[in-house]
Amino acid sequence: MSRYRLRFRQVHLDFHTSPQIPGIGEAFDKKQWQDSLRKGHVNSITCFSKCHHGVSYHPTKVGQTHPNLSFDLLRAQFDASKEIGVNVPIYLSAGVDNVASVAHPEWREVDVTGSYCGWTVDIAKPGFHAMCFNTPYLDYLCEQIREVARAYPDCDGIFLDIIMQSECCCKWCLAYMDDHGLDATKSEDRKKCALAAMEKYYVQTTAASRCDNPDMPVFHNSGHVSKDRKDLLKYFSHLELESLPTGGWGYDHFPLSAKYCNNLDLDYLGMTGKFHTTWGEFGGYKHPNALRYECAAMLAFGSKCSIGDQMHPSGHMDDSTYAIVGTAYSEVEAKEAWCDDVANVADIAVISPESENGKRNGNAESGVGRVLLEKHYLFDLIDRQGDFAKYRLLILPDEILVDDELKCKIDSFLLSGGKLLLTGKSGLKTDKSGFAFDIGANWAGESPWQPDYLEAGAELSIPHVSSPLVMYMKSQQVKATDGQVLAKIRQPYFNRTWKHFCSHQHAPYAAESEFSAAVRKGHILYLAHPVFSLYNVMGAVAYKNYADAAVRCLLGDGSLITNLPSTARVSMMEQPHENRYVLHLLYATKILEGADYVLSEEDYVSPSKTVEVIEDLLPLRDTSVRLRTPKPIKRVTLEPQGKEIEFRMADGLVELEVDEFTCHQMVVLHY
Repeated sequence: MSRYRLRFRQVHLDFHTSPQIPGIGEAFDKKQWQDSLRKGHVNSITCFSKCHHGVSYHPTKVGQTHPNLSFDLLRAQFDASKEIGVNVPIYLSAGVDNVASVAHPEWREVDVTGSYCGWTVDIAKPGFHAMCFNTPYLDYLCEQIREVARAYPDCDGIFLDIIMQSECCCKWCLAYMDDHGLDATKSEDRKKCALAAMEKYYVQTTAASRCDNPDMPVFHNSGHVSKDRKDLLKYFSHLELESLPTGGWGYDHFPLSAKYCNNLDLDYLGMTGKFHTTWGEFGGYKHPNALRYECAAMLAFGSKCSIGDQMHPSGHMDDSTYAIVGTAYSEVEAKEAWCDDVANVADIAVISPESENGKRNGNAESGVGRVLLEKHYLFDLIDRQGDFAKYRLLILPDEILVDDELKCKIDSFLLSGGKLLLTGKSGLKTDKSGFAFDIGANWAGESPWQPDYLEAGAELSIPHVSSPLVMYMKSQQVKATDGQVLAKIRQPYFNRTWKHFCSHQHAPYAAESEFSAAVRKGHILYLAHPVFSLYNVMGAVAYKNYADAAVRCLLGDGSLITNLPSTARVSMMEQPHENRYVLHLLYATKILEGADYVLSEEDYVSPSKTVEVIEDLLPLRDTSVRLRTPKPIKRVTLEPQGKEIEFRMADGLVELEVDEFTCHQMVVLHY
């Protein structure tokens, strides 16, 4: 683990403030600032040096101080925070900067058509301008970073934002491509240039942040932790997992990010927001119960906590915000002792499709995560460098082709007794000449039928469904050899065309085909449909239950069985230094509210959209848990209540009941 340890209760205080707004910081009051942090139970707050507009909130010899700021606001915030023991990381916008873009339009990113890139390209539209890291802008940015690092040597880190580079064709990128034998007319070559620019960015900005202090914490934010670029982690001191459930990420995005980061050698925090929607919303508030649940979920999945806020240009801290934040953070403060220095306990490892193909938030990855979360499995999300030997079951969801390196690792895992679940195209060789493993069937290409139908046998039976089930995505055609056929495929009468169509959607199933939908041989089970992508896209409970049946066919019951509803979440962490496991039970009712609606034809405000809302936290009663633990359990307590409860232990299984809990309960198993 990195030496840098995060605090549990952070606020990320956005302050992107237009140069046209007067009276910047005039209402800042040291006592009101400190009282707000105390009310919010905050022990770390990220404050701004430079925002997306490109203006600074302190005197600067490099950039431009906000024209309507008459004092050093950052220094006032910093000193007031430090006086009461609150950490202060310092923020600089890196990827967008409208001050620099106006002064040096040649530093902006330019696409292959010759148009500017960024959040806005039309001069009549409001928004921020993307800057190219191949231009002298990077030198300008590094000078700003060094200025801040030297002015605040006792700050608690440098936070650099909007770290991304498009397929830029500015004059510097064109020159780079020409010098390195790249063809600017080809997307793949423009991407190589962009990767080189990003590498230069990471090297130079990290060095600038650590110009005087080699241990200065640094975080580079691109709104996502890329699972296919572990080589970049050497530039990070920690990770901040931006995941605002109401801002487009949804409530199941964060658990997957956390389950990947839990196996990295860096401390990490989850970042939600106090907003009803997302960043940039003034006067928008979540219900306090939503933040209570979101912070509890961060703890449950091994993370520290961060809540995004946005300060009013006047510098006054919003009273409602810190009352709401305090509701959540007072609970976090009481739970910290059971949530620090933990490791996730898992039966199952899922190889991240993103780690193989670079596609963010793909259907396969999101779908397998939803299935396993809703069915309460203990699992990790890993890449091919992970230690497969720790797990009982390995899942390759839907789209992971297998090269010689990956095959060698999986073969070793299978020889040691591990089980393997393959779905869709997963398990095929990279040249698609056939399967990399002996699955007991031969591959005959992708099916021409869409949709087709699934007829599951007894081993993969789907509750409430005994008839053929429509499968909307194309299957792979496999013919069983010596494998056990657990499900069959039925073809439709025909694909829907203008010549052949039936009813409102697709044709019904016809005769049974020669192809299998599920084949098992030994420790390998193969499903011909991309079931995880299907579940993510369609949300049919039958798809989830089919995938669950496949997992249980290989794994058995797993280490955890509970009667929690599918909307609840569960995780188990180990605190080895405290000789205990911590089982986290989470539950909140999420309601889909709002609608897609254009609120302003003039773009004064963004269009609305549906949002998952948490308002009521209802108690769950009579929760039963049956848990297999490697170490015998001596006693069980509910924390932070400090209440000891009865349990039964036999044959390595712990059985217990939690009479009632609301939102979040930690069940601590002491060994």
